[in-house]
This record gives sequence, C-alpha cells and structure tokens, in this order.
Amino acid sequence: MKKTVVIYGSSTGTCQSIAEKIAAKLGVEAIDVANLNADAVSEAENLILGTSTWGAGELQDDWVDGLETLKGLDLNGKTVALFGCGDAESYGDTFCGAMAEIYNEIKDKGVTFVGAVPTDGYTFDDSEAVIDGKFVGLALDDVNEDDKTDGRIDAWIDSIKGSL
Repeated sequence: MKKTVVIYGSSTGTCQSIAEKIAAKLGVEAIDVANLNADAVSEAENLILGTSTWGAGELQDDWVDGLETLKGLDLNGKTVALFGCGDAESYGDTFCGAMAEIYNEIKDKGVTFVGAVPTDGYTFDDSEAVIDGKFVGLALDDVNEDDKTDGRIDAWIDSIKGSL
C-alpha cells in the first residue's frame, strides 16, 4: 500500500473514534484536521478524509480551515476516499451531507475518488452526498445504527484497499 493518511474532523469524538479504527485496520496514521499541515498531505499518495455532519449538512468546524489547506495544495494524482458520520433519524434530510462539501471542494483538483457506497440498507430522507445513487464515501450513523458500523467499515476497507 502506498503512503496513506487518515484525516478527520470530530467535535464529539465519534468521527475520531471511527478514523482511528480505520487507520488501525490499515496500519496508517490518523491526523486531526485541526492539526493538519501541508507536509502530511504532500507526503501521502492516498488521503482518507472523514467528517461529521452538523445542522443542515454542514462540515465539522475544523474542516473549514482544513479545506482551505487542501485547496491550496497540489492534489493531482492523489487517491481520495471519504467517510462521514451523521444522524439519519434526527437529520434524515441532510444525512452525512458534509462529505459532499469536501467532495465538491476537491473534485476538480486532479484526485481520483474511491469508496463510493450504494445507499441500499440505509434509512434516510435525502443527502447531498449521494451522487448517481451512491454515497460519495462511507456513510455511518453511529448514533442509531452502531450495530452496523463495524461491518460497514470492514466492507468499505475491503473495497478500497486495492486502490490504495
């Protein structure tokens, strides 16, 4: 596997826990986006980016500056996988929408996205993170469906591992 880093933004600890789980399964480092620096991104060939979703589908706060850092760097040729945390019961109309914010900000930077996930098996009303019937990355509802989290992570890692 090429040099890979997991970068996450977490306010309550849920996204951090998931990021650390993904990083451990891949044997790579997890970095809080609040501590992101250009070197960590430049040295990696693969970026796994995770965020929680707040309010009406907004990014986790630390990602605002993190996205500015990413947009200012040369991402051409990098492979990117996204994951997001949301609450499909309380925020079913914006479920994991923050993934779409990251996706939209870097999609024209020469990156290759991997890890889109079919919406089958999910219960939600709407999400900006769904494009052509799939989430742009791994969507997790660790609030209402924590019993599915580990299985979804394992299946997703299996699906992206060959691309990393």
